[in-house]
Amino acid sequence: MPSSTAPIGIFDSGVGGLSVAREIRRLLPHEDIVYYADSAFCPYGDKDPAIIRRRELTIVDFLVKQGAKIIVVACNTASSTGLEELRKSFTIPIVGMEPAVKPAVAASKSGRIGVLATCVTIAGDRFSSLVKRFAENTTVITQPCPGLVELIEAGKLDEPETEEVLKGFLQPVLGQNADTVVLGCTHYPFLRPLVQRLAGPEVAVIDSGFAVARQVSRLLYDLDLINGGSSQGIETFYTSGDQSLAERVIGRLWIRDNISVQRVPLTS
Repeated sequence: MPSSTAPIGIFDSGVGGLSVAREIRRLLPHEDIVYYADSAFCPYGDKDPAIIRRRELTIVDFLVKQGAKIIVVACNTASSTGLEELRKSFTIPIVGMEPAVKPAVAASKSGRIGVLATCVTIAGDRFSSLVKRFAENTTVITQPCPGLVELIEAGKLDEPETEEVLKGFLQPVLGQNADTVVLGCTHYPFLRPLVQRLAGPEVAVIDSGFAVARQVSRLLYDLDLINGGSSQGIETFYTSGDQSLAERVIGRLWIRDNISVQRVPLTS
């Protein structure tokens, strides 16, 4: 059994999982965090699921070797394609993501919700099961968003180019009178202010970050793995991609200054 002072391991195809890591940091300020951004292979959303699964196994093995006591798959695409295999392959607890369909259904007054996500997430069995379980009496308008992750990875959060791309994805959803929009990729919450401005104040915008943070907290308490110390937790960042770009973008997106990133390419 890992030590309660061991870190929480988090990974994503790139920097998007930081939206989840930020919620975990706010809820669990004393926990250490080890984050791996697989930016050299980003985005996952347009890749063969078999390739994604191999990457996941390699990254989780790396995080376990860093001493992680729990793993957070902070990526909807990776959760959709490989979560069950990860749980079979490793003994530590593993928490995955799923688009916030259930709370969106509860929030919607019109019975019409839109889901912005990657092609792989939308086409996956986990998403189909999610809709079947929680949205049988709701119209779910799915909108794949190719290219959006790459803009966020480049740190283009409020440029005109990003706004134009996002407009193109929101128009079909809003044009079908959705009153609730689900950000079904962990990258997308970094565009929440832009999404809200384009959608209008009458449209609810929802993601899964806080719900995942609560699940991590519950598991750590249940397994007696919560860090009982009083000092502020530290973060360690790794990337498979360009180190200087990762430092620039993570430095912009994270909640503390003076972060550093180590480049550790992993071969799957």
